Amino acid sequence: MSIFNSMNISSSGLTAQRLRMDTISSNIANVDTTRATINENGEYEPYRRKMTVFQAKDERFSSILQRTASQNGTTGSGVRVTRIEEDETEPFKLVFNPNHPDATEAGYVEMPNVDPLKEMVDLMSATRSYEANVTAINASKSMLMKALEIGK
Repeated sequence: MSIFNSMNISSSGLTAQRLRMDTISSNIANVDTTRATINENGEYEPYRRKMTVFQAKDERFSSILQRTASQNGTTGSGVRVTRIEEDETEPFKLVFNPNHPDATEAGYVEMPNVDPLKEMVDLMSATRSYEANVTAINASKSMLMKALEIGK
């Protein structure tokens, strides 16, 4: 186990949370985008909400638990983003706006499945996680500095 292991784990968390914040920012920026992609029928589709999926870096939880319980006692190696997936479960919102260029004959427009309130809550959560990782890095840094002062 390296003395920088805690910093490496926290830095992987920083990277993952930063990508999560970027994805959330993209969702908020595209809350009114009605022509994001073209489907298999050749028609435009609204923007679909994107979500980041995290996973433990390099290993499964069971292998980390077994290795930690054994003699060498090492910990995990951080987190990584496995993929950014689109939210297929939430349907598009139908908004009545007959003057919109993408309105159907009935006057309804399909809007993205992005809820700004949910995105802001996710953004606050990602920000708090980012700050927690920064705090952990600063704590590790101060402990290493104190360890260096012991030799004086």
